[in-house]
Amino acid sequence: MAVPKKRISSSRRGGPRAHNAIKPPSLSICTNCQEPTMPHRVCPKCGWYAGREVVAAVED
Repeated sequence: MAVPKKRISSSRRGGPRAHNAIKPPSLSICTNCQEPTMPHRVCPKCGWYAGREVVAAVED
C-alpha cells in the first residue's frame, strides 16, 4: 500500500484553503437615511430601495 514518506507541508496543505476565511459583510449607505445596509436589499430602517419607497417602514 502506498504511503507518503513525509508529511505534507503546511503551505501545500493550506494553499487550497487560502480563500475560505470568513470575510465581514460588505455594506453600502442608504441614499434616504444614510444608514449602512447590505447592497441590493431594501433598507430595513426606512424601507427605501433604488430611490423610492418599496416597503412601509416599521415604527418601533
